Amino acid sequence: MNIQLAILLAYFIIINLMGFILMGNDKIRAKQKKYRIRESSIWKVAFLGGAVGCYAGMKTYRHKTKHAVFKYGLPGLSAVELITYSGLAFIIIKS
Repeated sequence: MNIQLAILLAYFIIINLMGFILMGNDKIRAKQKKYRIRESSIWKVAFLGGAVGCYAGMKTYRHKTKHAVFKYGLPGLSAVELITYSGLAFIIIKS
């Protein structure tokens, strides 16, 4: 496997796992009425490439599903990121 492709895949997995865990952690904190994770922190992870993981966490934990910005924003950003990741992988494979 090409080293650049391996790095891209590793980054995709790590950042999306972080997004998934972040959503689960915030849900637990919400239930326990503890200090919450800022929405801006969740969006930072999403914009850094972890939108798919954040969206998966939102659906899995049923967290932030009533917030329109998350309900519609995360799926849209996820689609853009999946296209971007696919395009980058295609470019790396072709080069």
